Amino acid sequence: MAHIIVVGNEKGGAGKSTVSMHVATALARMGYNVSALDLDLRQKTFGRYAHNRTAYLAKEGLDLPGPHYHDLPEVDADKLKPGENLYDRRLSAAVAQLEPDSDFIIIDCPGSHTRLSQVAHSLADTLVTPLNDSFVDFDLLAHVDTDGLKILGPSVYSEMVWNARQLRAQAGLKPIDWVVVRNRLGAQQMVNKEKMGAALENLAKRIGFRTAPGFNERVIFRELFPRGLTLLDLKDIGVKGLNISNVAARQELRDLVKALNLPGVTVDF
Repeated sequence: MAHIIVVGNEKGGAGKSTVSMHVATALARMGYNVSALDLDLRQKTFGRYAHNRTAYLAKEGLDLPGPHYHDLPEVDADKLKPGENLYDRRLSAAVAQLEPDSDFIIIDCPGSHTRLSQVAHSLADTLVTPLNDSFVDFDLLAHVDTDGLKILGPSVYSEMVWNARQLRAQAGLKPIDWVVVRNRLGAQQMVNKEKMGAALENLAKRIGFRTAPGFNERVIFRELFPRGLTLLDLKDIGVKGLNISNVAARQELRDLVKALNLPGVTVDF
C-alpha cells in the first residue's frame, strides 16, 4: 500500500504547497511513483504548481521526474449511501484509485478547517505541518502566556490531529508520525527564534510530534512557482554554477527529506 503523506495546518502562507512539491519531486527523482492531491478546492495552489510544471516541461520539450497530479473524482450524489458525506466519498475514491500504483501519495490540505482536510489527516501515515517561525503561527498548535514560555493549552488544530489519531487507533492503523517543520526561518539567531525553539521542544513532548528543519525565506521559491520547477530541476534547465543561496536551499531540502524518515527512503540527491 502507498505511504500517505499529508501536508497540513490551518493557516495560509506557511509554505505547504512549496514543501509538498519539493518533497514530491525529490521522491520522484529517487525513482518512486508519487501521486498528488490538492484538497484546497477553491485556490488549488499545489494544483496550479503541478499544472505549471506540466505546461513548462511540454513547452521546453523536457522530461523531468515529478509527481502525478490528480483532481478529486466527481461523485454522483444520488449514489451515496444514507448518511455518507460527498467529500468523504470523493477523497476515499481518489486514494483507492491511486494506492495500487503509487509508492507515495502526497495530499496538500487547505489553510483552513474543512471536512476534506479533517478526513485527510486521519489517512496520514506521515503528517507534515509547516510552521512559520513566529508565535502567531505557533498559536496554531498551542496557546502560550504573554512571555511565550508557558504553554496554556492545545489549539483546535492540535485537537483535530488528536481526533485523527484516535480514529486511526480505532481502525487498527499505525499511529501518525507527526512532523512539525520550522519554515521560513530568519538568517539571524534572534531571541524570538530561541523562544520558538524552546516552546516547540516543550510542546513536542506533550502532544507527540517531531520537529524538522524547513526552508529559509528565499526569493528562489517564488521564482520557481510559475514554471512549476523545484530546486532539484535547476541544472536540468541549464542553470550552471548555482549560487550559494541555491546550494544552501538544496541542502535544506535534503535535510528535510532525511528528517521525515520515510519508509525505505535513502536520500541520494
